[in-house]
Amino acid sequence: MIEFVGVGKRYPDGTVAVDNLDLRIESGQFTVFVGPSGCGKTTSMRMINRMIEPTSGAVKVDGRDVADADPVRLRRGIGYVIQSGGLLPHRTVVDNVATVPVLNGMSRKAARHAALDVLERVGLDTALAKRYPAQLSGGQQQRVGVARALAADPPILLLDEPFSAVDPVVREELQAEMQRLQAQLHKTIVFVTHDIDEAVKLGDKLAVFGPGGVLQQYDSPQQVLTSPATAFVADFVGRDRGYRGLSFRSAEGLTLRPLIIAKQDGLADVRLAHGEWALVVDSAGAPHGWVDWAGNRFAGGSVFRRGGDLRQALDSAISSPSGLGIAVDENGTVIGGFDAGDVIALLTDLRRRDQR
Repeated sequence: MIEFVGVGKRYPDGTVAVDNLDLRIESGQFTVFVGPSGCGKTTSMRMINRMIEPTSGAVKVDGRDVADADPVRLRRGIGYVIQSGGLLPHRTVVDNVATVPVLNGMSRKAARHAALDVLERVGLDTALAKRYPAQLSGGQQQRVGVARALAADPPILLLDEPFSAVDPVVREELQAEMQRLQAQLHKTIVFVTHDIDEAVKLGDKLAVFGPGGVLQQYDSPQQVLTSPATAFVADFVGRDRGYRGLSFRSAEGLTLRPLIIAKQDGLADVRLAHGEWALVVDSAGAPHGWVDWAGNRFAGGSVFRRGGDLRQALDSAISSPSGLGIAVDENGTVIGGFDAGDVIALLTDLRRRDQR
């Protein structure tokens, strides 16, 4: 458990980075510190491992004030991941991951063996173990950074905007990997981001920071979206917070309708009435765009995977040039379609159930 008790940080020039922070993070909880730049979220996180010292109050880990702990010993027991991985450029991947176990007294041979296991756990091919950081992609570097933080099996992980420097596709992959790891390991995680979508996706609890380092709200993602505690929070999460809130609603029960299907190698034989659309699929039944009644080809919108939420379903419908969302199974094979009205109808039904 991590506790902030009346914590403040004021710099010599009078700048207040964190103002009277009271916060309790339960063991095994994924907590996201979120807010605009300069609101004190990173400063607050770095007080946990004493990379920054508070000017008032106390930060406690399992009831002990971290100010009383040896900072080096404290940091070796807390995993830490920063932007771009923060890897040592002159060390191979395996030796980067083995760094903390070796510092903790493990033999280099044993530490390297353990490092290979951790690399596999974060989804990296062990064939990369002998490469250097410069030989890796941005996403691979971040995975190595996470592996290094996990290598000594610390109970606490601190992640400072770890995915902000990678492209959107890789970022989504890394977020999914983080969710998978947390489901397996149940670490106490503090994750810093300025991206409210990332915060909502990953966090069990969100700590929303505002100007002057003031904590505005500490609550579940759903509560932050549906019941913002302050005008600042309402503005920060955006006017489309209702749309984001759909991610907490399962799309199970969504009515699927049959689609007109056209094989990629059989488009010449497709005959459509005015206003009709056909979904183009490959030999495995995976979607590859649309063709309209005039024979024009269009790229598809997003795809809704069975078991997803209402936000994903609605996005598939409204991003589709045909107005029809595409539902696929676990193998990516098309199983049906739906429109935005189908999604809204399900949402209305779910709300009625809530009121019973």
